[in-house]
Amino acid sequence: MRLSLFSLGSLPLFPLVSLSEPVTINVDVNTSLGPYVPTYRFFGADEPNYAYYPDGQALLQQLGSLGNQTYFRAHNLLTTGPGFPSLKFGSTNAYTESPDGQPIYNWTVVDRIFDAYLDAGVKPYVEVGFMPLALSSRPYPYFFNFTPESPYDVIYTGWSYPPTSYAKWGELVYQWARHEVERYGEEEVNSWYWEIWNEPNIQYWNGTVDGFYTLHDYAVAGVKRALPSARVGGAEVAGGASGSYLGDFLNHVLNGTNYATNETGTPLDFVSFHAKGSPTYVNDSAVSGGGFVQMGIAAQLQNIDSAFEIIASYPTFKDKPIVIGEDDPDGCAACITPQYGYRNGILYPSYNAAAFVRAMDLSLKYGVNLQGTLTWAFEYDDHAYFDGFRVLSTNQVDKPILNVHRMFGKINGERVQADSTGQLQLESVVENGVNGSKTDTGALAAFNQTTNTLYTFVWHYHDDDLPKPDSQVSVNITGLPAITGGNCTANLTHFRIDNAHSNSYQKWLQLGSPQSPSTEQYAELQEAGMLQTLQGSEGMKDVHVSDGVASIEFALPIHGTSLLVLQM
Repeated sequence: MRLSLFSLGSLPLFPLVSLSEPVTINVDVNTSLGPYVPTYRFFGADEPNYAYYPDGQALLQQLGSLGNQTYFRAHNLLTTGPGFPSLKFGSTNAYTESPDGQPIYNWTVVDRIFDAYLDAGVKPYVEVGFMPLALSSRPYPYFFNFTPESPYDVIYTGWSYPPTSYAKWGELVYQWARHEVERYGEEEVNSWYWEIWNEPNIQYWNGTVDGFYTLHDYAVAGVKRALPSARVGGAEVAGGASGSYLGDFLNHVLNGTNYATNETGTPLDFVSFHAKGSPTYVNDSAVSGGGFVQMGIAAQLQNIDSAFEIIASYPTFKDKPIVIGEDDPDGCAACITPQYGYRNGILYPSYNAAAFVRAMDLSLKYGVNLQGTLTWAFEYDDHAYFDGFRVLSTNQVDKPILNVHRMFGKINGERVQADSTGQLQLESVVENGVNGSKTDTGALAAFNQTTNTLYTFVWHYHDDDLPKPDSQVSVNITGLPAITGGNCTANLTHFRIDNAHSNSYQKWLQLGSPQSPSTEQYAELQEAGMLQTLQGSEGMKDVHVSDGVASIEFALPIHGTSLLVLQM
């Protein structure tokens, strides 16, 4: 199987002394940081058609049951083709033209996609794109064949070019939005997100900046004509602020002349941009396999930091919802290279834990309204088990990354103060990542006053995919609700992702990496793919609470993630 060396995690050729690093986490239930925002609940993929394939439908059911309203964003919802997916491509044939140039609208495939979302309890985050062949100003070549080894730029074909007529483009978007209102009703469609195109600052848009503004303005006008109360945003810019691009876009929608209406400004109900990490593969003869993956969390956080700084500088937009429309460790879900060898095991969920919470912390720093950190990963039907793509499941076996989203989904209430002696400073991680001698053992906590439940989320992260000592964690809690007499017992449930829990990949390796697992093996894999609890003295147990004070101790392996749920 391809790239199995890069998926196994790196093991040293020399003995490693297992030492525990003591970490103290102080949780103050009485100090609120505001409502816990479930940013984790957004997902997306290049290939929209997998939504109605068997494995896609099964995964959507999982996403729809995560605990908060989930949304799905997909490329290629207007792309021409027969409705069959391939790597980095999908199609709906929504728009064609008659021989005399008259529009022909066909929403059959789009309906199948959105029906699959909604049947699973997932709502569309509608990406308006890409350019239908009949509207493209440079239609050929249009189709392409992408492989994991392909140069990325082979994808930029006729779908990425401006329309021959912006009026026809605007009418297409209007007809689409009107169809959705007629099919699902105003109330439902008002709950969706609508945004125009993808990463217009790179080759996804093979036109000028003003051409993109024109594309955007006509599309927004079409959506708003069909449903004035629809939620529209943008501009899904690659690379955070991307120099002046995000700021220039915000200037246009605030003060520029609208290319569709000739009025000043364009409606903008939310702001969106993209943030990506930068993993590398480090050659090292002292490590089994000759090297290891080193993640690049700093690059992703720098994208977020730059975008938040720009958004915060506009009083009009500072309070607008923000969705990081792709928020990932790397830039290509359908590529397989050595530096992408983190995707199967526990490095990926621990990375997202550290990255997502720091995105929340950056939003507090700038006083902006972060609502979403979208994971660009879904699944590929009819591919090998654990083949190395950035996906959430493989042949209906959930990967460890999905379990960190399950953890996030269990948290609710008010975010409260949680300080960890093992958590690196925000500014340090934004600037340098986590690649020095110290690991990052961080925490987020939330308290639900209605249910008297405290959630403490803890991760142990390092950029290097190498063995490190466990963190010996002591969680000291103050401010729990007072009980008559001062003493009580609370119930602890300890959810865990590590090499022994919530880890279908590790189970698959233990079974001998079968590509045709038996019925019994498949059942084991599916069970291992679910979120599991820690048992024994560090797991589910009763915790003594005295005058609002409690303590919990446990060991957390490197790249492990824990969620402590303390029910009073």
